[in-house]
Amino acid sequence: MEIELILALGMFLTAIAALLAGYPVALTLGGVALIFGFIGVQMDLIPMPILRNLPSRILGSMENQVLIAVPLFVLMGVILERSKVADDLLHTASRLLARVRGGLGYAVVIVGALLAASTGIVGATVITMTLIALPTMLRQGYDPKLATGTIAASGTLGQIIPPSIVLILLADAVSNANQSAAMRSGQGAGVVSVGDLFAGALVPGLMLVGLYLLYLIITAMLRPSASPAVKLDDGAEPLSVAQVVQTLGAPLALIVAVLGSILGGLASPTEAAAIGAGGALLLAGLRLSPEHGRAGDPYSIWAAFGAILGLLVLSNVADLRLNQEDISSVDWLFIGLAMIATLVFFGGFLAAARVLVRASQLNAALTLGVQITSMVFLILIGASLFALVFRAYGGEHYVEALLTSIPGGLWGALAVTMLVMFLLGFFLDFIEIVFVVVPIVAPPLIILGADPIWLAILMALNLQTSFLTPPFGFALFYLRGAAPEGVKTIDIWRGAIPFIGLQLIMIALVAAIPALATWLPSFVR
Repeated sequence: MEIELILALGMFLTAIAALLAGYPVALTLGGVALIFGFIGVQMDLIPMPILRNLPSRILGSMENQVLIAVPLFVLMGVILERSKVADDLLHTASRLLARVRGGLGYAVVIVGALLAASTGIVGATVITMTLIALPTMLRQGYDPKLATGTIAASGTLGQIIPPSIVLILLADAVSNANQSAAMRSGQGAGVVSVGDLFAGALVPGLMLVGLYLLYLIITAMLRPSASPAVKLDDGAEPLSVAQVVQTLGAPLALIVAVLGSILGGLASPTEAAAIGAGGALLLAGLRLSPEHGRAGDPYSIWAAFGAILGLLVLSNVADLRLNQEDISSVDWLFIGLAMIATLVFFGGFLAAARVLVRASQLNAALTLGVQITSMVFLILIGASLFALVFRAYGGEHYVEALLTSIPGGLWGALAVTMLVMFLLGFFLDFIEIVFVVVPIVAPPLIILGADPIWLAILMALNLQTSFLTPPFGFALFYLRGAAPEGVKTIDIWRGAIPFIGLQLIMIALVAAIPALATWLPSFVR
């Protein structure tokens, strides 16, 4: 066995062992890479100039326009989570479906999907729904296994329903893998964008929501006692149309604006993320203004929403560019209206920010957003160094040789890869898997004939499933930490098993019918 192969394998196993021992992810990846890089330099296996390329790799990652969307989407999710928008969504949906057998379960799934498309933060979604919905479900007579399984599964939808941080990171990793595969195979490489993965994940994500709802419907029919209709208090006032529109309509409008601007080609993912963050701030200000705002703040925020619509209309009916050679008087009129609308928008934006400051939420949201973003990019730096040293040992060629030698060609290699990623998901966070494992295994699979978008969606579904798998699924840990004392851990595990089966069915459907992941991206291009 070649010494390079021994060191490459030892490097990977050492990193896994250190992570399982509880050492910080970013420091583990960087530290292991430095140790094995030093060994390689001393043994004349790695030229020193290769390690000197690390600063340029880090700079290139920091200048990546795709990754700029990460902090903005994180901020969007954090602001919506801290402003109690999720609470309102769940309360409203549960009351709308209250008299339907199993209605509270349907509400949890629907709200989980809405939160997935607006926050994308699994831990926050699971904890929020556990604290709000689980006590009510248990009090209304729901089977604890069904209740906990529904909440855990719905909370993981943020992994697959766009805009998802997983999909953004996967887009960057798979795009690089596609280029690497093209260089090694001598064939041309197409661009894999965040918009492609968002479009590719939309149909499987919605189908997964449909599978969850179908399972709850069948359960309600076969086991009525496990998911009874909710008994409302006699004194509870019925929901008004305005309450429903504001609670459900506003987040839906934000989701449509963000995803629609990306899929429609009107904005890049980074620009759409900025739209999402700004819209989340306005929604949060509107939600908190009755308690913490001034008298005119709600009107200023509503005026900001009106200004956004006005700007959209003006940009479609007139040319608002100031660098035209000849600007007509009509265009000047429209440009003046656009300037006024912009000022109105910034006035509402500042009013919303002032409301969050008074509620002591703005600083907390910004701090949490910076912490999450710093964690992601610190892991990215450590993973870049790890990949640099691993490739210097020829590790990617050994992996390619291993995968191509597996019986069954693409399907055999894909099955082994998915199984390994599934098992690693028990112990590692999705960020480490995306940054470390995907760049190693994706190029050989693409060379074997896998469509990059199809492969990325399969990986995203796989990572989502690992969040649910007992005993190490992260969503189960989040739920266990927030659940009431009477809920047994074994019930949480047993409740997750049917939803794991639904996840596997979805993975099998996407694997058997690649068009589920590739049709929409090809349509919107």
